[in-house]
Amino acid sequence: MARRTPSSIHLLFAVDKPVGCTSHDVVARARRALSERRVGHAGTLDPLASGVMVLGVGQATRLLGRITQETKSYIADIAFGFETNTDDAEGEATRRVEVVPELFDRAFAERAVAASVGPQMQVPPAFSAISVNGVRSYKRARAGDAVELPPRSVEVLSATLVAVSDVAGSPVWTVAYTVSKGTYIRALARDLGRSVDSAAHVASLRRTASGTVTLSDCLDIDALTVDAAQSRCLDPVRVLGCPAISVPTETLEDIRCGRRLSPKLVSAATRPVGEGDIVALVHEGSLHAVARLEAGRIAMCDVFPQAIGGVAL
Repeated sequence: MARRTPSSIHLLFAVDKPVGCTSHDVVARARRALSERRVGHAGTLDPLASGVMVLGVGQATRLLGRITQETKSYIADIAFGFETNTDDAEGEATRRVEVVPELFDRAFAERAVAASVGPQMQVPPAFSAISVNGVRSYKRARAGDAVELPPRSVEVLSATLVAVSDVAGSPVWTVAYTVSKGTYIRALARDLGRSVDSAAHVASLRRTASGTVTLSDCLDIDALTVDAAQSRCLDPVRVLGCPAISVPTETLEDIRCGRRLSPKLVSAATRPVGEGDIVALVHEGSLHAVARLEAGRIAMCDVFPQAIGGVAL
């Protein structure tokens, strides 16, 4: 088997995913644009959805699992009148309910949306990427299998009604959400409809933020080049959301070898660090390792032989 050519760039960047393509499509386009095979993403977006998608190249792909723990923000258009098997506009209608006048009332809508805030148990959509006995749920659903996913704990951190619209005689609520990892906006729309004795689905969805990364950080996937990715690369420390320690040159060999570092370096952290906390080890504008404070010493978690650029302390 041929050996993979080492990546020539190691960084994080964000793109504004367009409607109509899958997250895998975005990664494939980034691979072609950058001439790099080692590209991954930090959170799936449905084909119907657009907005913030964080990508990693080279060594930065090893950070993506940590980034998915972040909260996310969305703007959703929620259409009332019927549910679909996918809980969005791409699916087939499964239940129809006559639209009542109060669904056009802004005060009524504001109360219903506000009631969705807080921790809750959510049943994910059958058409989702959740794995059931090694098979993606959406594959089973497409095959006609009855899929019943167990509820999972999620949290709606904020929900704000932006507008109530009349679209061809049907009410559409535009809602801004900030939610915890693993929350499905499609399921929120479905449950919101049921909470007001109606039926609803997501008509359109746009991710406006993934953790600290917003639309203002994003590149156009159609204009993506190596120069663009490098000039607009994300600060990995900011994206990770952890404190950073600027380490001296003489520690780099110890870091590369995975050795523990002196706790004296903790005093140089950008914010207080306690036992068990994750820290980023930075040298001259690049991330060299992610570590943890253990038993009073700095223990390596992930070491990046080719350092990840873009750090701005």
